[in-house]
Amino acid sequence: MSLSEQFLPAFLEEVVGDRFGRYSKYIIQDRAIPDVRDGLKPVQRRILYAMYDSGNTPDKPYRKSAKTVGDVMGNYHPHGDASIYDGMVRMAQPWKMGHVLVDGHGNWGSIDDDPAAAMRYTEARLSPIAMELLRDIEKRTVQFKDNFDNTAKEPVVLPSRYPNLLVNGVSGISAGFATEIPPHNLREVIDACIAVMQKPEIELDEIMTFIKGPDFPTGGLIMGGDGIKEAYQTGKGRIYLRSKADIEFLRGGKQQIVITEIPYQVVKSRLVTQMENIRLEKKIEGISEVRDESGREGLRIVVEIKKEADAQGILAYLLKKTDLQVTYNFNMVSIVNKAPQQLGLKAMLQAYIEHQREVVTYRTQFDLEKAEARAHVLEGLVKALNILDEVIAAIKASSNRQDAQNNLQWMFGFTERQADAILTLQLYRLTNLEITTLQKELDELHKKIAQYQAILESDKKLIALIRKELLEIRDKYGVDRRSSIQGEVEEIKVNLEVMVSSEDVLVTLSNDGYIKRTSMLSFTRSGGELDSSGVKEGDYVNRVLEVNTLDNLLIFTQRGQFFLLPVHQVPEFKWKDPGTAIVNVINLAKEDEIVGAIPVNNFDQPDKSLVFVTRKGQVKRTELKEYMTNRSSAVAACKVGSDDAVLTVTMSNNDKDILLVSRDGMSIRFKEQEVNAMGRVSAGVRGIQLKEGDEVVSALWVEEDEGEILTLTDLGYGKRTLLADYLPQSRGGKGLATFEFKEGKRVKPNGSRIAGAFYCREPLEITAMTQAGQSFSFNSEQAPLAERKSIGKLLVHVEKKDEIVDLLVTGSEPSRTESKS
Repeated sequence: MSLSEQFLPAFLEEVVGDRFGRYSKYIIQDRAIPDVRDGLKPVQRRILYAMYDSGNTPDKPYRKSAKTVGDVMGNYHPHGDASIYDGMVRMAQPWKMGHVLVDGHGNWGSIDDDPAAAMRYTEARLSPIAMELLRDIEKRTVQFKDNFDNTAKEPVVLPSRYPNLLVNGVSGISAGFATEIPPHNLREVIDACIAVMQKPEIELDEIMTFIKGPDFPTGGLIMGGDGIKEAYQTGKGRIYLRSKADIEFLRGGKQQIVITEIPYQVVKSRLVTQMENIRLEKKIEGISEVRDESGREGLRIVVEIKKEADAQGILAYLLKKTDLQVTYNFNMVSIVNKAPQQLGLKAMLQAYIEHQREVVTYRTQFDLEKAEARAHVLEGLVKALNILDEVIAAIKASSNRQDAQNNLQWMFGFTERQADAILTLQLYRLTNLEITTLQKELDELHKKIAQYQAILESDKKLIALIRKELLEIRDKYGVDRRSSIQGEVEEIKVNLEVMVSSEDVLVTLSNDGYIKRTSMLSFTRSGGELDSSGVKEGDYVNRVLEVNTLDNLLIFTQRGQFFLLPVHQVPEFKWKDPGTAIVNVINLAKEDEIVGAIPVNNFDQPDKSLVFVTRKGQVKRTELKEYMTNRSSAVAACKVGSDDAVLTVTMSNNDKDILLVSRDGMSIRFKEQEVNAMGRVSAGVRGIQLKEGDEVVSALWVEEDEGEILTLTDLGYGKRTLLADYLPQSRGGKGLATFEFKEGKRVKPNGSRIAGAFYCREPLEITAMTQAGQSFSFNSEQAPLAERKSIGKLLVHVEKKDEIVDLLVTGSEPSRTESKS
């Protein structure tokens, strides 16, 4: 046979599908998901049974964990000692289990996520309540199966005399399924069980009068009545867990937040670190110290608050930003008839009750068989003692034991078992006292047999027995509820004032895109001059904003996007430092450029609008409130054509005129009200009709006929013209000429384009930046007063082949002119 004939062809999808299907089935059934009847995963069940089988019970001394792990691995669970010991450790940790199933001695870890000591150091035994899971297991109450190597038997499920699945909860992840069942209060669960047994048609609302919600071993506050009900109805739901925190008042007007309970499954040390990092990174002002004072008296975390700080506001911030409050998602999946199912509360209780019916029925049958067998023997003994002389004579006449047994059977009608018992009877049992004792034992057995038969024949008596035994467990092991429940989910509101202390600061933006926030103290110490800010070589500051740390900056780009940047999030630098590239603060695209930065402290101002002007002459006005956002990424601010770009964005009161000045020296003045308010992402309307190749270089807000318009060319020629000469027109026209360029071979040129324009109601200090990196300052009063169509006067001596590329207003309150070409 050739090598190729030894192999059968197969599709990879089928082979992988088959193998993964088998693997998934194993993971789901035999590793990660608990059985609905006893609430245990296979490894937990094997640990408990191995400890019980080897006599490692609460009434005996502790035994090394390594011995237990070895027993489990060698007999039942061939998966490595780590997984077994991990399962054992979890069952011994009181902050994870509602009632621990393993009574640990030694270092079994901590709520700070410290690991347990190695299994060779720790000792353990079954806890008293774990014995209730195993009670009656030797009475054929549950099915047993062969272990992995067929050398021993292990239980398929434990008798579980209380509803362990709900009491201790479970979490696990398998292939395609996950489970998250929270712990509940033992008393409540047993009361609910009894209610379902006595009234099978009971509704969920009535069950929830017994089980009000989960009860976590770490306590805390559970919020979300709707989430609890949804989870109990469908098996899925969400609740919020909040720490128990109180604000204590100290001497000297100080306060401190004291946390005594934290949410389930939250690691205490990580929670303390989270709060300490908030203090160190100064994300919130007002925390002076975070201390973990936990000890023998229990959990205690102290957050010390600075004097005058808002303790309630700080607590709200910590609840929102740390694991002081977390969400918990129910996903109540368990194995029902060898398959995973998502169950509601009633279905879980019904499955448990059905299991208990079987357990108690099988136990009663076992006890009945044992009692009947004993009664049968006792009946033979009593009968024999009543005819003792004849029995002794028959035995004496027999040749050997077998002969004696046969004689007793055929002479007196004893059964083989009765005859055997008579022959093994000790002589002291022939006394009158012993004869009476045997008769009394037989009478008691007859009563027990009658009871067992009654239980097996009557469902009512069976339920009554289960109820009685559950109540005994409830009374013996029940504890008070640890988690309190609040129906409504309380929304956490954090005021910005809590996170940030109010402070007036300066924010600067440079031409190369560097940003910084500087305290007024640093500014004053550096000389208090606005034009002395530190920049990198060749760069210059083109925006200085005097703002408060509680304000927001609306940063607009030429591609029509905007970012909302809280001032307190702008990195702080000294006045002489250049700052940081703005791309480190906001996610600005590489090819985009900032054209506006507007401080806002209140978006809800109905009389305020943002007006956008593009280089192609489009104008758009949108109400300020439209730009409120919680997003930190780019948001659309204005629709911009592919060949267009935003020139300027201005905050407006909606009551002035707009004057647009174009590169080729055209201008138009129209009322702002002519531009109707539009949506945030609209493109706007035409403000000026431009010739081909022309574009808008300045947008000015003017009112009445006061002041002058200063225009300056790329070669430094400028002039002022009275605003009254710019007559208001309708929006969208070609406009009026605002400058005349000199042309001709023998004429010294005064420029080829307008570099920028300014509205002067008082003298302005203006700085011109040239392409070669030079800067020139001049006063607007130096420009001559002339008519609109005039050639201007040389104000800035620009070198040959150089030209003006940017104009800034400097002085006491500098601002961006938006005239960059």
